[in-house]
Amino acid sequence: MTRTYHAPQGGLPDQSQLLTDRAVFTEAYAVIPKGTMRDITTSYLPFWDKTRAWVIARPLSGFAETFSHYIMEVQPGGGSDRPETAPAAEGVLFVVAGKARLQAGGESHRMTEGGYAYLPPDSAWTLHNDGDGALRFHWIRKAYMAVDGLDRPDVLVTNENDVDPVAMPGTDGKWATTRFVDPSDLRHDMHVNIVTFEPGAVIPFLETHVMEHGLYVLEGKAVYRLNADWVEVEAGDFMWLRAFCPQACYAGGPGQFRYLLYKDVNRHMPLKIGG
Repeated sequence: MTRTYHAPQGGLPDQSQLLTDRAVFTEAYAVIPKGTMRDITTSYLPFWDKTRAWVIARPLSGFAETFSHYIMEVQPGGGSDRPETAPAAEGVLFVVAGKARLQAGGESHRMTEGGYAYLPPDSAWTLHNDGDGALRFHWIRKAYMAVDGLDRPDVLVTNENDVDPVAMPGTDGKWATTRFVDPSDLRHDMHVNIVTFEPGAVIPFLETHVMEHGLYVLEGKAVYRLNADWVEVEAGDFMWLRAFCPQACYAGGPGQFRYLLYKDVNRHMPLKIGG
């Protein structure tokens, strides 16, 4: 199956364009459309060469609480020998364009479109663009919540094409999830999956749950129910959903609707003790 992965290209609209867009920021959810990911909304990071980033989620009061999400763009020859400056941070990389050379876990890995890497905290990893074109990848970061008696997860490098999607029960395969790590592996405190809907498939109830979500649309379009609103989304859009935000989805077609999904999992809820 041929898969496509949307990646921002930057640029700037000309002066003839209307200001109207689909960006929404509420207490329960946010929609950051692909049209907002322009040259002037990029950021630069320490120890990265020939690289810029779109920061589409960050820990913030009233916004993402458990994670940050970047879309990185690295030019040929660029990259970093010191990419992560927070030792307690774990990360997931997902390549949507170009080629990367990842050094992690004492091994060298070539990553291409669909490439996935899980990098535990305190990983001595490096990444460089050794291709001829721009490398674009998602980088999701989270402060790892260690648990006494549980080992930390291992480095994992794979590709979407090597992982079989798992159909949701009773959907005839119209709603499936590509899971890169075993959901029952309690060493992991976050999952980054790919969710795929065939045209006409739905989430048939308002999911309301403790997991915080970040969703980046890789392919296709749909109508998403976010809290009390129906919002149209398409490839290149990002959605943030706070914990317990009601959510549902209808994939209108004509092709598959696919998104990269973050959620925090497998841990007790932090409590305020005393006071």
